[in-house]
Amino acid sequence: MSYRVKELFPTLQGEGAHAGRPAVFCRFTGCNLWSGREEHRASAVCRFCDTDFVGTDGPGGGVFATAEDLAGAVTACWTEHFGPGGEPYVVCTGGEPLLQLDAELVDALHARAMTVAIETNGTLPVPAGVDWVCVSPKADADLVLTEVDEVKVVVPQSGGDPDRWDHVQAAHHFVQPMDDPDPERARANAAWAVAYCHAHPRWRLSVQTHKYLDIP
Repeated sequence: MSYRVKELFPTLQGEGAHAGRPAVFCRFTGCNLWSGREEHRASAVCRFCDTDFVGTDGPGGGVFATAEDLAGAVTACWTEHFGPGGEPYVVCTGGEPLLQLDAELVDALHARAMTVAIETNGTLPVPAGVDWVCVSPKADADLVLTEVDEVKVVVPQSGGDPDRWDHVQAAHHFVQPMDDPDPERARANAAWAVAYCHAHPRWRLSVQTHKYLDIP
């Protein structure tokens, strides 16, 4: 199969358990919970996404004919930016990466010594071999993943208090304030997340550090 990628770029992971880790982000096009187009947002299952995943016109983006082609591009991105040191790490994200990520691509990335992580909404099964699974469940979508490495709940969500997903087995449980262009609402969302962590100490606070630091 071919793979449609919005963008492919070197960065530091900005949030969650691996915050600050050098990584290549591979952002796949498409999502099963929203078209990515503003005219469809109000009727989407997920209405708070802050990412552009439409098309293949981002930096490093394109249509890759084979798993080998895409794995080679990921490896080249890491090597050209980070050099030979460190632990090569790719975060497959979207949109929803599990619409495209398959075992063939995971194997091709592993063959190049890449550690493979995904950021997913948890509505689709994960192919064998993925090294790190971060699930961000949505209140109006059925969660099929119940054993992951990291749960990251964007808050507040109507009908989606984090304890709804207490049954998910994970090493890390995070709440993350919902981004909002209105500073007052953004502060309110942050206060909600902080208060939740105080009241439910199993949950930890995740902050989108890349936005505060202006990291791509």
